[in-house]
Amino acid sequence: MNDNIFTIRGAHAIDGTGAAAIRADVIVKDGVIAKYGSVLKGEEEGKVIDGAGLSLSPGFIDMHSHSDLAVLSDKEHLSKVTQGVTLEVVGQDGLSYVPSDENTLGVLREQLYGWNGEPQGVNWNFHSVSDYLELVDQGAAVNVAYLVPHGSVRMLARGNVAGLANPSELAEMSRLVEVGMQEGAVGLSAGLTYTPAMYADDAELIELSRVVAKYSGYYAPHHRNYGARFLDAVDECIEIARASTVALHLTHCHMSSEANHGRTDLLFDRLSKAESQGIDVTLDSYPYLAGSTYLHAMLPSWIQDGGKEAMRTRLTQPDKRAKAVHELTVSGSDGNHGGTMNWEIVKIAGVERPEHLQLVGLSLLEASRIFAQEPIEFYLDFIAAEDFKASCVIFSGHEGNLRSIMAHPRHMAGSDGILMGNRPHPRAYGTFARYLGHYARQEKVFSMEEAVSHMTGRSAARLSLKDRGLLREGFKADLVLFDANTVLDQSTYENPRLPARGFENVWVNGVETLKNGQRTSRLPGKAVRSRAVGA
Repeated sequence: MNDNIFTIRGAHAIDGTGAAAIRADVIVKDGVIAKYGSVLKGEEEGKVIDGAGLSLSPGFIDMHSHSDLAVLSDKEHLSKVTQGVTLEVVGQDGLSYVPSDENTLGVLREQLYGWNGEPQGVNWNFHSVSDYLELVDQGAAVNVAYLVPHGSVRMLARGNVAGLANPSELAEMSRLVEVGMQEGAVGLSAGLTYTPAMYADDAELIELSRVVAKYSGYYAPHHRNYGARFLDAVDECIEIARASTVALHLTHCHMSSEANHGRTDLLFDRLSKAESQGIDVTLDSYPYLAGSTYLHAMLPSWIQDGGKEAMRTRLTQPDKRAKAVHELTVSGSDGNHGGTMNWEIVKIAGVERPEHLQLVGLSLLEASRIFAQEPIEFYLDFIAAEDFKASCVIFSGHEGNLRSIMAHPRHMAGSDGILMGNRPHPRAYGTFARYLGHYARQEKVFSMEEAVSHMTGRSAARLSLKDRGLLREGFKADLVLFDANTVLDQSTYENPRLPARGFENVWVNGVETLKNGQRTSRLPGKAVRSRAVGA
């Protein structure tokens, strides 16, 4: 039988627009939806898959993924395949591995260890967006789109150091961004609480965003503050979009700071005003109250200036260490969104040294007591002892804000999933199932059809994809068949690598990656390149 032709019969079809589901059939030929309609009786072709009692939707698009290395090295990629993800957008938070040269690639590998690790099987001989996407094309579990990472561009143009870019450095950054867009990137990401991006001013970001706008891409900032000054940071992002004419996508747009609990109306007012001024603005979030990153990210930027060995040296110098202690405990650290550390809400998620395994899952406060140290002293000693490779989960969210943001019409789903660590955040394995099972079916924050639209059609529109994200004839056959009555996330903070339940079949470009709930050996994922042409 020809595997390139098959029919899904009698499923509850959710088309990705938010419209009410219908009972429908789909005929797939050569990776494309050839026919779609209400019961195409007598027209089935190839193998017939019984969809009765199940829901059929477009494949889910993860708008914020940290699978940059996993899509190259992990051929099973169970975290995403088992919850219906067929496309991931990587290169997030202004930090990824291209563009680079030998020197900066080495620095990035060290800096991003807490996010991505150093998995076996990665061919590190890549330095451009084109190189990276060509590796994806050799076979991946999912499709992949790439954002040019501002921090990596800045590092390549002027080094991993503090300070504003001079005109020649900014010109080189603009060139690098333009090359990345020409090679198929869909936009520009920024990580403005991470080095070296946090040293950039708005003028730099506006100039680079103008390049992205030429190619109809979008700007996806991890903005400067997710703490008490969250709304000021959103204002800054909107101003960058206005000045550059770039489309704006606010990444992992949560309002977790206690100062902003119950204040999502102020965010939405800003979005509406921006839209009225002609600014194209969207956002994504994950359905959890905790965040996650590498543990040394909270250090003041002046300590992180210059990379790992510079950090280690400064932490041993009494005057600099004392200054860091003061900022982290009294005046506030820019690496911690301008706030002081709350040792009780930061839990250790991943460690390298065997003697530290006992600390996984403990808060920094609890861990400090085991070592009979003050939390600040434990933290500074611990991150250095871990060679700046430890990761953490931070519990600071607000349920009301979470629900309000996820229901917003400009919202899309992004897992922000980090796969590294002994106990990584459960969002990597559970985000999409949690939206469907917990928040749509159980909590009724939105309908199942609306939930699917947040994960498919809206995201495809943001990515300017004309052939994915909807159940439409002529569209790529990225498809998910799931049981809407049982779908649910199972991953937890204690056991974060449990696959979601309720997913039966997943197809990527018409090829089955999940069959009867089990991973196949197929690797049909390809790079999804921007088709935009520069002005």
